[in-house]
Amino acid sequence: MSTGVENGAGQPSPPQPPAFPALYPTTPPRPVHRPAAREPIAARSPQERPAEWTPAPPTVPPPPAAPPPAAPPAAASPFLARHPEPPRPGTPPQQAPQQQAWTRSEPEPPAVPEPFAVPVPPARRPRTAAGRTASALCLVLGLGLFTGAATGALINHDPAAVGTTQGAYARAGDLWHSVPVDTLLPPVVSRPGAGPGGADRTYTRIGVAPAAGCAGAFDPLLAKVLAPVGCVQVLRATYVDATSSRVTTVGLLVTGGDAAGMSALNHRWNSEHLGSRLDLMPHPVAFPGTAAASFGDAQRASWTVSVSATLPVVVYAVSGFADGRPVPEPQPAAAATAPGATSAPAQAGLGTDVLVLAADLDARLRKAVTTDPASSQGAS
Repeated sequence: MSTGVENGAGQPSPPQPPAFPALYPTTPPRPVHRPAAREPIAARSPQERPAEWTPAPPTVPPPPAAPPPAAPPAAASPFLARHPEPPRPGTPPQQAPQQQAWTRSEPEPPAVPEPFAVPVPPARRPRTAAGRTASALCLVLGLGLFTGAATGALINHDPAAVGTTQGAYARAGDLWHSVPVDTLLPPVVSRPGAGPGGADRTYTRIGVAPAAGCAGAFDPLLAKVLAPVGCVQVLRATYVDATSSRVTTVGLLVTGGDAAGMSALNHRWNSEHLGSRLDLMPHPVAFPGTAAASFGDAQRASWTVSVSATLPVVVYAVSGFADGRPVPEPQPAAAATAPGATSAPAQAGLGTDVLVLAADLDARLRKAVTTDPASSQGAS
């Protein structure tokens, strides 16, 4: 039986599919209601923005799940405990890496060579005013001692330097009558460079006193000091300088004492500083009609007395002004020639006159004593 419908050609029409209900509605959909226009989202404040426009907070991944608990270790086999498995060839035994705590290593500073140890000098104590005063005093005393030593060496020479012998000691006691007076006290004494600043000094003899004993030659106190060595003869002469403004009497006392007595007297004279005492000044000798006509005790300005320690002689000299003016404050020659001296004798050069004439007499005396008598007689 044919269920189809034949077409006009006489052939049957293909079968039609059965009718199924419609899957989709055939009626048009109801138009959707259009909402009112809204203001831009960006113009709204965060509180007015809808919830769908609020950004969601960032998602944080959940913490990892804890690892499952390790299974309990299997019971060790008694056989494996007695016979452990040897390591496989080519596979080194695995060792768990040792974790070391990380520490920050500071670089060591380079070694500095130790410098050479220099000993530190002891700290000097600061000098006080008293110390400076003591230093200045020592300097002044040292200069004074040096000046005194030089003056003593000029007048009273070392016995070793002059070669003193017993024969020379005896000849010195006979000089007053064995040597001409002009040899010891010449008419003119010239000493180049002997004055202050290297100035030349020239003195002319005014007169020679006649040889006499010691009576009246010295002040009583000076005569008493010289008495232990005795007195044989006194030689004296007075000189005037080139300007005729200063006069000086120079003398030689020949004693009768022995060498021990002269040494003791020299020690006492120097140790007790008798040469600076005003009451132990020698007397001058005045000559009428000359520049020394008024040269008396009141005119004495400077003096020196030298007691020999090796010969029986005492050399002395005393000076003053030629115009006869009195000098109220005489000064020893050592003080009058000291640096910075401002006294009247020092300013006038009277101390220098005394030292120059006494040194000249002492030098002539030593030359006469050390000269061989035989050679001097042959020469004469």
